[in-house]
Amino acid sequence: MVNLSVWPLRILNKVGQPSWLSDRLEACLTFGEKMKVVKFGGSSVANAEQISKVIGIVTADMDRRIVVVSAPGKRNKADTKVTDLLIALADAVIEGRDFEADLNAVVDRYAEIQRDLKLPEEVVATIETDLRGRITSRGKNDAQFMDAMKAAGEDCNARVIAEAFTKAGSPAKYVNPGEAGMLLSDDFGNAQVLDESFEKLSSLKGAKEIVIFPGFFGVTKGGEVATFPRGGSDITGAILAAAVKADVYENFTDVDSVCAMDPRVIDNPPAIDCMTYREMRELAYAGFGVFHDEAIIPAVHASIPICIKNTNNPEAPGTMVVPKRAPGERTVVGISSASGFCGIYIDKYMMNREVGFGRRLLQILEEEGISFEHTPSGIDNISVILASENISNKKEGLVVERIKAELAPDAVTVEHGLALIMVVGEGMHYTPGMAAKATKAFSEAGVNLEMINQGASEISMMFAVKDDDREKAIRALGTAFFDL
Repeated sequence: MVNLSVWPLRILNKVGQPSWLSDRLEACLTFGEKMKVVKFGGSSVANAEQISKVIGIVTADMDRRIVVVSAPGKRNKADTKVTDLLIALADAVIEGRDFEADLNAVVDRYAEIQRDLKLPEEVVATIETDLRGRITSRGKNDAQFMDAMKAAGEDCNARVIAEAFTKAGSPAKYVNPGEAGMLLSDDFGNAQVLDESFEKLSSLKGAKEIVIFPGFFGVTKGGEVATFPRGGSDITGAILAAAVKADVYENFTDVDSVCAMDPRVIDNPPAIDCMTYREMRELAYAGFGVFHDEAIIPAVHASIPICIKNTNNPEAPGTMVVPKRAPGERTVVGISSASGFCGIYIDKYMMNREVGFGRRLLQILEEEGISFEHTPSGIDNISVILASENISNKKEGLVVERIKAELAPDAVTVEHGLALIMVVGEGMHYTPGMAAKATKAFSEAGVNLEMINQGASEISMMFAVKDDDREKAIRALGTAFFDL
């Protein structure tokens, strides 16, 4: 058995974990009875070579008993993910176009995997039959149909991978999420797990074979397939880890560890060996694509540590995500950024004396179906930061007109092309001068700040800058906080 948990235990002890967590992991290491839920992302299951690595990783550690898999991802930079192929197929069906070429593109991806793994040809025939069945059974709800088609990527891949495990001499069984009890809300494309799912899914702990569980989807109480947001296989893995009370949730991707900054912008950024749930969620929210920000929530509720590891280098220790760490270890743990935001700026003299002003503003957004990201305010002004993709030109005009008519502001303007930058670290709560350090770095780099906001917990600072200044701002912060 590969003793991968020795490193996490060492890190946990070093950063001052609560004794209950260290004791729990120590006992598991001593008696070899650890329950691990393991998730593999799209790049980890993109082709037969990667799937063979997955089989080797899982069978090297008998504690890895529940395996969550994504749909096949990109085999190379120019490739297309199977989920995107399925979306194109669903679009063709919805629009009434000929869809045979789109369907064949999906089937061909699985056929390549089947041939390279030397699995029976019936595997591919079953996949094609499944896809055609989803199309012919299409209902009137296009959003639900799109979810049913997208879910086929994970579902078909889980069946293929279960076959591959068994052929390799490690009995495995495919488990259908709906039959296992993964019940979701009927918010198609953005579903959330229902509380009753956890008790139903807990029975998976008693499985005799390796469980291969498709990520990303479940079923509504009405029996219809519904999906989490894109990247939702992370969420599936966290839900299963909580349901079976796993000791560790291992999330395998294509990097050795989480980097403190975006390696596409900063050369050789420092690796993060350990971070807290709150730090990971803050960073994931603003652009850290290694882990889905919503996937933290089930792990938080169940106090399950997460280890992010590399499928292509499984011996690397990875990054641990844990309930608490000693704040003195690292003041700022990471800096992340995301573009594609806009701001609504509202000025009104004596706004602070007008009871209910903020509520009525947010009610306008709610009634128009628009979620907000941040709402910094002053005595005579308030700003609302939104994701640009959530507000069309038509919707923007309607919102502005409603604000003018219902709130009677002195001025209301909308600014597009914003990027958000998050500086995150539990230690910032205990360290004076962090905001000054960041703003000085921006000033010296010639970056103009559009907005500053600090959360009540004081573990993160949000800065809004023009998208054109985003990379310059990130580099300035890298120099200030990590001496890069």
